[in-house]
Amino acid sequence: MKSKTTPPPPAKPESPATRPATSDSQSPPARSSSVILQWLFSKRVREATAMRHHVEKLLNHQRDILSPQAIEGIRAAISGLKLAVCEGAGKEAVEKQMGHLETAANKWLKPYPHSAWRENIEVLLVALAVAMGIRTFFLQPFKIPTGSMQPTLFGVTSENLLRDSHYVVPTGWARVREWFEGVSYVHVVADSDGDLEAVEPPVRFLIFNIKQTLVVGGHPYTIWFPPDYGAPPGGTLEARAELSRGQTFHKGDDIVKLRVSAGDHLFVDRVTYNFRPPKRGEIIVFETRGIDALPQDQFYIKRMVAMGGERVQIGNDRHLIINGRRLDASTPHFEKVYSFNPNELPRESHYSGHVNNPYLAPVFQGKPEGVVIPKDHYMVMGDNTMNSLDSRAWGDFPAGNVIGKSFFVYWPITDRFGWGYHR
Repeated sequence: MKSKTTPPPPAKPESPATRPATSDSQSPPARSSSVILQWLFSKRVREATAMRHHVEKLLNHQRDILSPQAIEGIRAAISGLKLAVCEGAGKEAVEKQMGHLETAANKWLKPYPHSAWRENIEVLLVALAVAMGIRTFFLQPFKIPTGSMQPTLFGVTSENLLRDSHYVVPTGWARVREWFEGVSYVHVVADSDGDLEAVEPPVRFLIFNIKQTLVVGGHPYTIWFPPDYGAPPGGTLEARAELSRGQTFHKGDDIVKLRVSAGDHLFVDRVTYNFRPPKRGEIIVFETRGIDALPQDQFYIKRMVAMGGERVQIGNDRHLIINGRRLDASTPHFEKVYSFNPNELPRESHYSGHVNNPYLAPVFQGKPEGVVIPKDHYMVMGDNTMNSLDSRAWGDFPAGNVIGKSFFVYWPITDRFGWGYHR
């Protein structure tokens, strides 16, 4: 009698968790690292990746107007190319999948009219949005038009070369070097006899001066790309070159021979003061809004010297006294401001402390006990104490007017470039 045997039960498939690893298996992190290396060292992989991203973007833009068949066909081609790249397929395999994706895209995607224009405009708009975001929240460019912070930071300065008949305007590499230092020249020579009839304001495009015209004896003289002359009233060609209507010139005379040095252009840090208030001695930029004695649509740059609740006096030795404590060269941020020789008279565009006289500091006149600053207000003063319209003349201002602190001089390339003005 034969025994009846029972067939063995069918083998259960191994789960992924229990299946032994093979030599060709690859974990997701390892595969990701492999793809990154391929992208870095393979031009073909970079092109394939860019192509796939571009088609994916177009698919997302047109998804609501494409048929399900079209969407599926394009997605299949995208997946095929992505798989070829991830698995490290050879050059021919990747190119084959790129061809399939191109065919599917041409077959199913709707053509864009003027696609090149659309892409360029899209890139431009994105760049503008990024630039505006940076300007609004992080770094704002600022140009110093006046000399109130000299010699720490310079505004526009000029030299009328008509006073030096032997001066020769440089050419060649010397001119190029001076251009990087922010120096430009305006030189106009009379072609015929005549009187100065008009000096037209510069023609501007956005923030750039394109041209400016003078009229002498009925003959126009055009200055192309004239420099910035600074803030009015002294910031005009007439003021800088000492021109006046009716002035007579003869053929061969220099009508204008001017050397102009650009004011410092810097970035304003708009981030720091979101986390802490300004510290005494920091150079800050603020709006003039609400300050009655100043134009309401401008930005000023000065050194913050006192804050709300403090009593401020200007001593006869040109040192500030805050709540009875005299500031001096050992006070942080005032090392250079108070580096002057007390035996010398104060000079313009030199560190001379802070001068107190009726013309420069009317706010402090008749107040030997000093001035008390209201809560949440600041007082600022310029380093060029002999030529600075600051809190000595118009008082304090609200803390909410502060835009940020000076950060980095990006033009011109002088010893103040970068953080050089902190030295």
